[in-house]
Amino acid sequence: MRLLITGGAGFIGSAVVRLAVTRGFEVINVDALTYAGSLSNIETVSEHRNYSFVQADIRDRKYLDEILSKFKPDAILHLAAETHVDRSIDDPSAFVETNIGGTFNLLDAALSNWISRGRPENFRFHHISTDEVFGSLPADREIKFTEETPYGPRSPYAASKASSDHLVRAWHETYGLPVLLSNCSNNYGPYQFPEKLIPLMLLSALSWKPLTIYGDGGNVRDWLHVEDHASALLHILRKGQIGRSYNVGGGNEQTNLEIVSKLCLILDRLKPSERGPYSDLITFVKDRPGHDQRYAIDPSRLENELSWRPTFTIDAGLEHTSRWYLENGDWWRPLVARPDFGERLGIYL
Repeated sequence: MRLLITGGAGFIGSAVVRLAVTRGFEVINVDALTYAGSLSNIETVSEHRNYSFVQADIRDRKYLDEILSKFKPDAILHLAAETHVDRSIDDPSAFVETNIGGTFNLLDAALSNWISRGRPENFRFHHISTDEVFGSLPADREIKFTEETPYGPRSPYAASKASSDHLVRAWHETYGLPVLLSNCSNNYGPYQFPEKLIPLMLLSALSWKPLTIYGDGGNVRDWLHVEDHASALLHILRKGQIGRSYNVGGGNEQTNLEIVSKLCLILDRLKPSERGPYSDLITFVKDRPGHDQRYAIDPSRLENELSWRPTFTIDAGLEHTSRWYLENGDWWRPLVARPDFGERLGIYL
């Protein structure tokens, strides 16, 4: 099976690329190599005979037509996106152009290519999205997002992804393009660019910098290890029902403060500091504008219909992730050396 994966040099995309190649898929990785994408993320498979890389921006419709015409993929996994909520507050235009405009370009190019090839029945367009499109949940942990939850995005990032989800559904309903959709909870794991909570806290702690937590740290997220997510995406691609959406969660609800506290304890054990416990670095700062209180996924459809479940508990996943960052300084040191490392974004108001 020939897969074209957009955003395959990014965090989640590279995990999908690595897994797909090792499982025997032929993979064409299409990535623009923006600030958060790096070819070092896929070095382990870059020389594999089943792997190809094309540097391209999904905002370039003409180039997308050329790529699809050349490679004729059996499936497209669309992961290319601007993803950082704080950045979307400061510069929403980039999110509109890439997440909405880029998805439109890819859908339209895929539709044209699919029709020109006689509408092959085995073709799939799998759009990967986020649980943030659903908005914010109350503190009651009995209530979770399902695939039927009405959309209620509250940040420019979430709104751009909600828009792209609607476009994908429209291309299926209007034009018959065979699509799959999935909405995931918060990802973490190796190779995550250190603007997101877990790698930022790990690398800030190792640099003995403040571990800044928004508000009181009580915002809740459902944490999904990226390797579990990659496995789920390939499973949905093979087993999912055309036109159907699937929520992918880790079953690991934690507050931000709980996550940071767990990371501090892991580092205290694996790399103790002479300065004292890492928890001394925890610093509470003004909350982010429109900060959603809680996300949580109900994964029943994925579990019951497709028989998929995550393998990482939060404690095992944080241990695995922490060890990876401790053992792969060559990957992250150039990022930490940037003058804007740890700089706060998303304080427009």
